[in-house]
Amino acid sequence: MHYALRTVLTLTGIIIIALGLNVALGGIQTLGWQGADPFLEVTDLEIFAVRDNHVRFIAGVWMAVGILMILGATRLRQMRSILLTLVAMVFTGGVMRLSAADTGVLFSMDIAPSLIAELVLFPILGWWIFVATHRPI
Repeated sequence: MHYALRTVLTLTGIIIIALGLNVALGGIQTLGWQGADPFLEVTDLEIFAVRDNHVRFIAGVWMAVGILMILGATRLRQMRSILLTLVAMVFTGGVMRLSAADTGVLFSMDIAPSLIAELVLFPILGWWIFVATHRPI
């Protein structure tokens, strides 16, 4: 059971790092790894540069989540609380997507797979981590 969990955590971490790199290195406009369609026209370069910098920071935090997932795969018991916290953070991010209140976007194929992962698969992963690392008293 631990081998499968370690594999899932490692793969999840790799995916998160790749998604983070796409934004950390490409900024708001990304490197185009999730599609290269133009979607943004900059009208104020100064404001754009500031917001782009904030987005790159957030992407770096997201990459750190991926790195911790991979590290956690090698130290399940020692990093149990960290892994459960990361899962809760991703779930919270998924809940915050709902604040957009645009069901057309939320349930589109561009967002729905991520939303399902965040609201369903990550809680399942958290349960798996909890059960696999539980120590009876």
